[in-house]
Amino acid sequence: MSRRTDAQTHGSADAPTHRRADTPARRAWGRAAVVLGTCAAVRLCAGAVLAAQQPDTALAHSQERLADIRREREQLQEEMERLRGRVHSLSSELTNIEQQVRVSGRIVGELDLQVEAMGSQIERTTADLIVAEDARAEKRAILEHRLREIYKRGPLYTFQVLIAAESFGDLISRYKYLYLLSRQDRQLVADVEDLRRHVEQQRNDLLNMRTTLANRRDERAEETVRLQSLQRQSAQSLRDYQRQLQRAQQRADQLARDYARLNDFIADLERRRLAAEARRTTPAPPSRLRTADLGQLDWPVSGDIVYNFGRQAGPSGTTIRWNGIGIAAPVGTPVRAIAAGTVRLTQQLGTYGLCVVIDHGGGYYSLYCQLSSSDVRLGQSVQRGQQIGRTGGENSDEGPHLHFEIRGNGQAVDPVAWLRRRQ
Repeated sequence: MSRRTDAQTHGSADAPTHRRADTPARRAWGRAAVVLGTCAAVRLCAGAVLAAQQPDTALAHSQERLADIRREREQLQEEMERLRGRVHSLSSELTNIEQQVRVSGRIVGELDLQVEAMGSQIERTTADLIVAEDARAEKRAILEHRLREIYKRGPLYTFQVLIAAESFGDLISRYKYLYLLSRQDRQLVADVEDLRRHVEQQRNDLLNMRTTLANRRDERAEETVRLQSLQRQSAQSLRDYQRQLQRAQQRADQLARDYARLNDFIADLERRRLAAEARRTTPAPPSRLRTADLGQLDWPVSGDIVYNFGRQAGPSGTTIRWNGIGIAAPVGTPVRAIAAGTVRLTQQLGTYGLCVVIDHGGGYYSLYCQLSSSDVRLGQSVQRGQQIGRTGGENSDEGPHLHFEIRGNGQAVDPVAWLRRRQ
């Protein structure tokens, strides 16, 4: 009788009994199901929090694009260094700067996208962190309640529940109940620990994201300053390019006027020569410069050719027609006549500088310009290889050089065809 009473007493608390339809076993199963359902809900909450922590796809794509744009800018900067390391037109530098402006603008745009995306991600993470902390607090409260119950019942509670069983079926039900309860308690402890780790990880992620966001904002500020600097540089380069283009055009126009003056002078010499020949009663002396001399004449000065006969691309997209060749030589290098003849001109001639024109007879003339000094006078006879002056041209766009021409019957011909081929 006392055993029955004891069983009923414990059964009223948690142990199952078959005397009522709403038995403690059924209530135990219900409580276990509720607790396990709560655990599942907490785990789902934790999973949602972890899913929110995955890197934002748009942000990842933006970071990839940013890396590609930075590589493009590095290539442009390397190209600019190569341009500055050699003679170049301002148009090439201006094009490079404009490309850098566009690239820097794209970088600023990507950083804006990342700042906005990271701000949204921080807001989501903060909200998820609050949810996780609430879930953890709720779970801790359940765990604390369970611990208090376990403490109150004492270490022999399990045996008391099992011993109070009235039948074998009742014993099995009580055992299942205790098993589910213990499994629920273990799962409860694991869930609390998982939530603790999740909350800690979220706090670290939030701190890292805020640090990264601050870095992105600083980087954006730096890129904005860089973009403004490039825009100012682009505007200045555009002004410089326009001035250079204007100077180049003015120089081309002046060169054309000086070329016309030189042509007029040679044409006047030809008219006088032809008029003199028409008045002559005896044959004119042979020319000192003949077609047999093609490829046989000595160079008036040694040096590399800085521009060739014919049309050449000038600075800033201009075109210049050269009626001779430019031979690079240090200032003061002796210049020698290619053939015997008579000096017909020795004077300054605009962009051609100091010029000496030698008449070789028969309508052939040789012209030596960009001289720093002349060693002959008007009307003087000179011999082949005689020094007639020294090179200059240090203030020209091509640097120190000799401008050399050959005219036949008043027409400019390619001097290279007359000079000895270099080894």
